[in-house]
Order: sequence, then C-alpha cells, then structure tokens
Amino acid sequence: MGTIRLSDTDKELTVGKIVAVGANYMAHITEMGHEMPEAPMIFLKPATSIIHEGESIIFPTTGELMHHEVELGLVIGETCKGVPVGEAAGMIQAYCLALDMTLRDVQLAAMKTGWPWDTAKGFDGACPLSDALPVTDIAALSSLELGLEVNGELRQKSNTSDLLWGPVQLVSMLSEHFTLERGDIILTGTPSGVGPVERGDEIRAWLGDELQVRFRVA
Repeated sequence: MGTIRLSDTDKELTVGKIVAVGANYMAHITEMGHEMPEAPMIFLKPATSIIHEGESIIFPTTGELMHHEVELGLVIGETCKGVPVGEAAGMIQAYCLALDMTLRDVQLAAMKTGWPWDTAKGFDGACPLSDALPVTDIAALSSLELGLEVNGELRQKSNTSDLLWGPVQLVSMLSEHFTLERGDIILTGTPSGVGPVERGDEIRAWLGDELQVRFRVA
C-alpha cells in the first residue's frame, strides 16, 4: 500500500485510494480541446502508484508518451460520506504537492474506443508525492502558486485560485460518490502546460512557498 508522511508529526498515513479530478482549470481544458464541463471529471489512481522523493519515475514499457501534470493534493483526515459544503473543510487534514503522470498515448487510444484509461493513469510511479503539510487555514489553499520545470525549463505555472471547483467543493462533491477515508488523497486537477518527459529528465515542481519536490525519470 502507498503512504504519505505528515510533516508536522513525522507519522505516515496509509493511503487507501487516490481520487483524481480532471478538467478543473479552464486553460487546461482549452489546451486539451474540450468544452467547459458541468462537473469535474473523476477517476481513480491506485495507492500502489505512489512514490516519494528520492525514488525515480520509471517509464513503463506499456506506453511511449508520458506527460507531467502538477497538482494540489488534499489529504482526508477522517472517514466521511455525503459531506455538506459547510462541513467539508473539517475533513481536510493536510495538503501536498502531487504529480499525475499520464501515459498520453495509452489514454488517447482508450478514449477513442470508449474504454477506461486506468492503465494510463494508474501505473506504478504514476503518482509522485511530497510530504503533507497540515491545513491551518483552508482559505490559503485557494491562493497557492504551483509550477513545474523539466530540466530547468518552465512548463507549468498557475495558481490554485484558478481552480473551477475548489478544495471544499471537491470534498463535498466527491463524498457523494465515494466514502472518503482517513489517508485518502484527492488530486484537484492540473493547469495548462502539460507536456512530455523522457528518460533522464529531471522534474522540479513546487506548491506555495513550502513544498518543492524533484524527481528523475528513469
């Protein structure tokens, strides 16, 4: 099972599932050629896709085109279901920096046939994570700069203020579909600028002033 470390306690939480959201930044929706959705797109990544800084992102043999997607991650602090928006903030224990690595060729092929694209998003190493920081001010999660560089070249830069559905809304909406458990992680979507990585590339990503990670593609 995957884990995430809480930086304030040095304890690790077991991650049961990763609930990921797509189409949550308008600029990314536009670059992918989609229309404005009525609700965020939802998919799951297995906990076995998690890796931590110091580990490499292993390029799978099952695809030939891997893209980076930098995201704000939310760590659920207690089991909840059907949470009203007004109570959703209390369910978010911590936040982290996450990468939603995607086999784009595999995803596009699956989309053409109408098949699910779990293998494009859920392979081992598809969810690199930082440690998690405690949430002391829920409003602050809506004004964090996030960005990503590959080999020193800026690829993605945005702010969580551009999220179409913010953290509190997402927790409420997703808890209608799933029971969210302590340690579950919500990926809130990626901004524009997604692009390919190759073996040997060095990725640096950041979220706000306190979270930064580096990963190598191998």
